[in-house]
Amino acid sequence: MNFKKVSLFIVILFAATKLFAVEEVNTNNHQLNYFAGNFDFSDDKQKAILVGFQHQDENLNRDTFLGNVSPITGGFITENSAAYIYTGIEWNVDMGAMIFTPSFAPGLYHEGDGKDLGHVLEFKSEVQLSYMSSETTSFGVSYNHVSNASLGDKNPGANSYMFNFLKKF
Repeated sequence: MNFKKVSLFIVILFAATKLFAVEEVNTNNHQLNYFAGNFDFSDDKQKAILVGFQHQDENLNRDTFLGNVSPITGGFITENSAAYIYTGIEWNVDMGAMIFTPSFAPGLYHEGDGKDLGHVLEFKSEVQLSYMSSETTSFGVSYNHVSNASLGDKNPGANSYMFNFLKKF
């Protein structure tokens, strides 16, 4: 039942985004987000250092009734060889020198020697707050929750925080 609700939400979200989208082309076409932080910091037995990257192609962004939406693709690996690769969407809310960026991305998780999240398909919900130090460089902090929406036999989830370096080119 939960999988049906999540699937319906994703279909409605993408349909609404496509219906109310206006294409916008930017001069800095790509953004790379390099990040490092603490995976599953709320679980003392399973927390681990993580490093990762994320790519955003701003040629594909759209102004919608939800705000400026763009696709993202990325991944991270932990010190315990757990890995997560994902693709999804993010919203960029411009607040002057600060940018608030919530995102949602389904992806594939490999536990390695790290935490068993209960399923290979996991969903990442994230919020990020970044400061634009120049037109092409930003620094930020982010928090995410990775969960399988009860698709597996168990759904412990993982909460992580990261420090971000974002570069447009």
